[in-house]
Amino acid sequence: MASVVRLLRSDSLADAPYAHAATAPAGSRLVFLAGACPLEDDGSTTSPGDYAAQAARCVQTLTTALEASGAALDDVISTRVLVASDRQQDLVTAWDVIHAAFGDHDVPSTLLGVTVLGYDDQLVEIEAIAAVEEAAS
Repeated sequence: MASVVRLLRSDSLADAPYAHAATAPAGSRLVFLAGACPLEDDGSTTSPGDYAAQAARCVQTLTTALEASGAALDDVISTRVLVASDRQQDLVTAWDVIHAAFGDHDVPSTLLGVTVLGYDDQLVEIEAIAAVEEAAS
């Protein structure tokens, strides 16, 4: 089924590698996802010290959570990417992995450098909101 999310860009704003805004039609069901963390099945943190590997694991975690909600990456309407670093290059490393995973569905996103995240050795986390067509009653 096609996504109900509509990505919007403005010619009045600087070109960016993501949409400036997104909408979903009335009657859509919003799905609010907890931060997707780079955790292995045993609860350990994926690849301590490796921003790219942790970003990839976060995408896998996010995809699994979306599937459990009846959604997919194309249904995401916005993201917030948290990276535990004060170095812009580390943020870009994580962003490049996540942006590639979304492909042409370049949702409005915020990329933030933070001081610390919740799990030992955690460097990356992705928060997301998705929108899906409401099932007929």
